[in-house]
Amino acid sequence: MYTQLYYRYIYMHCLYNKESSTVKHKMEFSRSHGKPRAIHIVLLVFATILLRSRNVQGKHVHYLDYFEYRAISCRTHSAALTDFGGVGDGTTLNTKAFQAAIDHLSQFESDGGSMLFVPPGKWLTGSFNLTNHFTLFLHKDAVLLASQDENEWAVIEPLPSYGRGRDTEGGRYISLIFGINLTDVVITGDNGTIDGQGASWWDKFHKGELKYTRPYLIEIMYSDSIQISNLTLVNSPSWNVHPVYSSNIIVQGLTIIAPVTSPNTDGINPDSCVNTRIEDCYIVSGDDCVAVKSGWDEYGIAFGMPTKQLVIRRLTCISPFSAVIALGSEMSGGIEDVRAEDILAINSESGIRIKTAIGRGGYVKDIYVRGMTMKTMKWAFWMTGDYGSHADNNYDPNALPVIQNINYQNMIAENVTMAARLEGISGDPFTGICISNVTIAMAKKAKKVPWNCTNIEGISSGVVPKPCEQLPAQGSEYISACNFPTDSLPIDNLHVQTCSYRRKYSFESVIKHL
Repeated sequence: MYTQLYYRYIYMHCLYNKESSTVKHKMEFSRSHGKPRAIHIVLLVFATILLRSRNVQGKHVHYLDYFEYRAISCRTHSAALTDFGGVGDGTTLNTKAFQAAIDHLSQFESDGGSMLFVPPGKWLTGSFNLTNHFTLFLHKDAVLLASQDENEWAVIEPLPSYGRGRDTEGGRYISLIFGINLTDVVITGDNGTIDGQGASWWDKFHKGELKYTRPYLIEIMYSDSIQISNLTLVNSPSWNVHPVYSSNIIVQGLTIIAPVTSPNTDGINPDSCVNTRIEDCYIVSGDDCVAVKSGWDEYGIAFGMPTKQLVIRRLTCISPFSAVIALGSEMSGGIEDVRAEDILAINSESGIRIKTAIGRGGYVKDIYVRGMTMKTMKWAFWMTGDYGSHADNNYDPNALPVIQNINYQNMIAENVTMAARLEGISGDPFTGICISNVTIAMAKKAKKVPWNCTNIEGISSGVVPKPCEQLPAQGSEYISACNFPTDSLPIDNLHVQTCSYRRKYSFESVIKHL
């Protein structure tokens, strides 16, 4: 039996590596000496075990020869990080290995694209740049550890629609996973983990010791056809996922976790993006779970790129000090046609919040939210017209934002301190607000006045408790007001497909690990 297994193993080595002369020599050597010696059998057994499993950080994990995954594009070529000297021990720096692997795989951009597989291990790394027609795949037991050495983070220019960094004036640290001017990029895995190790960055932020704005975990700029899916992101130094100036984006199946007191750890921030779909994500955050943005004051107005055609579905959020879905406050390029549904908010400050101010300019319009369940909230709905927080003192005080056609429908909330705080701008009211078929159960220590409304206009129908007078009830015949659009957006036509990956192990690499 061992003889047959041994020859079969050598034959598979021949098929995979095509080193026929070497294999033939090994087979002839083995046959000339009769049955395989004990060392051959031991090597075979250990090699078989190695190909099936490894012990990584004390965990028994399987090394898969083959697996399938879902992506917008499949790839013809592939490599593993270990092929380029990667060491997953949690202490060896792998920045050069990541970049060498991606640089090598970039040659296949026009030849079916490529995939970089990150195997089990803890892979310490600084920032690295992606390439076109490329997939980064993290095994379920792979952990990317962001380096805490600031020298591993290049400083890049501030975003043109912001004019400065969010934390400091001037530049910003490049994101951990970064891409610019890309087409067809997939960042995915089998729920592998990206750990930003953000505690040191949060501490510097609180102490005012930052030289530049903190890095994000993933940022993709000026790109098209992007998928970010099936990953766990933890402890980001700041924002987690930031697609900006991009189009045709799918963000799906992410678990994002940060301490609820961590500063500015927004979950997903589509920023001046067109045609985006966010779905099936679970977020625990120190800031907004989803923050829709489009530039800051005069810089955003000048850049003039709105976020529009955005779908948010099946989102679960815990954010005790921020919003589940925020629109703004950086909204100077405009936000329009946002459709959110099937949202679960737990122990969060507000369900939906619009944030803006004099000097922002821009607009937030054609917003539709339905099917939202809220449990233990400070406010169900919050609109803020005096958010402040300007990029500098050069903003135009005559640049007034336009907030109109805001629709909330079919919602249930419980244990809520205040139903709504809706505060527009004097001389610039927020208009076209429609709230329909919403039941809010107040907390035992709720505010005596459940609705606080100033400088807003709209209607309501079938809302409990009774809204403020600026939202007059229209009667039960208008219960279907605030209708959700029935047409579909183009992003729903961007589908994922089943792709496969097969790892080709060499005999030499197996022996080296024995």
